[in-house]
Formats: sequence, C-alpha cells, structure tokens
Amino acid sequence: CLTTTRYVWDFETYAAREAIPTALKVALRPLVALLRRWDYRAAQRVDHFLAISREVQARIRRHYGRESVIIYPPVETGRFHPDTTHDDYYLIVSRLVPYKRIDLAVQAFNLLRLPLVIVGDGRDRESLHALAGPTITFLGRVPDEDLAELFARCRAYILPGVEDFAIAPVQAQAAGRPVVAFGGGGALDTVVEGRTGVFFHESTPQALAAAVRSFDPDSVDPRTCCANAERFATTVFTERVGRFIQEVLRTSEVRRTLKEQE
Repeated sequence: CLTTTRYVWDFETYAAREAIPTALKVALRPLVALLRRWDYRAAQRVDHFLAISREVQARIRRHYGRESVIIYPPVETGRFHPDTTHDDYYLIVSRLVPYKRIDLAVQAFNLLRLPLVIVGDGRDRESLHALAGPTITFLGRVPDEDLAELFARCRAYILPGVEDFAIAPVQAQAAGRPVVAFGGGGALDTVVEGRTGVFFHESTPQALAAAVRSFDPDSVDPRTCCANAERFATTVFTERVGRFIQEVLRTSEVRRTLKEQE
C-alpha cells in the first residue's frame, strides 16, 4: 500500500492545501463520507497489506483497522556515487505541488539567503517562481545523469513536507549527502538523525531555516550516508518481497493441511 486514499481520509487537510472553496468543501463532505465507507469495506477484502513506511503502516491501522508488514520501496542506489568535494547549494528534487511544501523551503531560503536549487515541475511552478528570492534557482526537469551529479555536489538535501516515503532523500544519501527533513512521515524511516541528517519539527520557514543554520553537513561522513541508503536498495526489496511471498504461501499450505485433517 503506497498510502491510504489521501483525499478521502485526510479530506480537510487536502481541501485546505488545494484551496477548495468553502461551499464546494461543504457539498463534498457527504460524498467523502460515502467514499470512506466504500474504501473501508474494500480494504477488508485484502488478504495481506504491505506498507512502504511506518507512516503508511499507521494509516492502514488507523483507517482500515488492519495490520501490515513494512517493505520499503526499491531505490536504484547504484546510480549514485559520492564526489570528493561538494558545492554550496542545497537541493530539492520534487513535483511542484502543494502538499510537497516547496513554498516552505523557498520562504526559508529567502530568510537564509543561501543557494537552493529546485529540480522538478508542476502546477505550483509560477507561484513558487514569484515567491523565490535571488538565491533560488529552478532547473525544471533534468536528465538522469545530470541528476546524479546534482545530488553528489549539493551541500545537503532538503525535504520540507510530510511524505509517505520519499525516494529523493535516499538518493541523496546514496550520493553521500545528508538530509535536512521535516521530522515526520517517511523521513523517520530513511534519515538517521545526527548521523545522516537532521530533523526540524515545526512546519514553518523559521523552523527549517533554524535547522539549516545549526546543521553542519561536513560533520556527516558520506560513507555513513551511503551505508544507510543501501537499506533501501533494489536487491533488498526483491529479497524481502520474495521472503514475504514464501512465508504467505507456507502459512497458506499449513492452514490448508490442517483444514483437510479436520
């Protein structure tokens, strides 16, 4: 399960982020309630849930009343390698949509007056451009080979929003670079505070700016970042999924045998 249906189970937050007019929001609430009941019933027909993070595992338990096994998504860590030096810019690689909270990072780096490079595109592009100060650069979409170099040369990666998992921070660590992340969601699974990055705990530009100011990326050993990233490598994913399937089949076979013996 990548996540429970966001616009159904977190409707009020979703509506606020999407700036849905009040009248439309009121009109949609009965439909959302209906969708919740349908989604819940559908979830009860699932035999086994796999969650991509502790955040998603908690949502499955809270919304569906079901337990799940965490298997992290595969990350092609082999594409990324540390560089011998780094530049002074901080990096974000993301779709430019409201829930990613790129606006929070832009405001924070306006306060810091430090270089921030943003890779990606989306419907918030124009509003973010208008918000950005002179130290912020938007690159749009970039080729994969350029992306690997951007990760390896950044001072640190910035994750400003709550993500279900977020692959980009793992890619940054695979390139030997630390992460400054909001202390919630998938970042709690992928970033080791004090060893591969640092968390900020209030969703405000000031809190992010304070975390960036107080954190010295050069205090982090790139080898520690790389080792942590390998926990999410494609080979690990394949092995864990294979083991899970074998265990499910073994348990099913035992149950079938016991039933036949009754």
